Amino acid sequence: MTFKDYQTAAHTTAAYNAGNAPAIYPTLGLVNEAGEVAGLAKRILRGDNPPPSADQFKAELGDVLWYLAECCTALGIEMDDVAAYNLAKLKSRQERGQIKGSGDNR
Repeated sequence: MTFKDYQTAAHTTAAYNAGNAPAIYPTLGLVNEAGEVAGLAKRILRGDNPPPSADQFKAELGDVLWYLAECCTALGIEMDDVAAYNLAKLKSRQERGQIKGSGDNR
């Protein structure tokens, strides 16, 4: 499956009113689901027994992926383009010895 295939299929399951700001709902959902992934990681650090399973992470990361796809759709961006852009950015940073550190402009 390609990102394009996923993005198209994911949008068929969208059931929300986008209104005048179509990116707002999926953006808020993306942040919420990313928080749920972070919560699973926190449980590992806390030493929960048993720790969260790979399936729990898979479920939450899938929700992150869905909301990311909906953000892209709302903004008229192809997920394939986001992935390609990100890899090019990271490769450039790596080539310039700037892969570590923080900040967008490195």
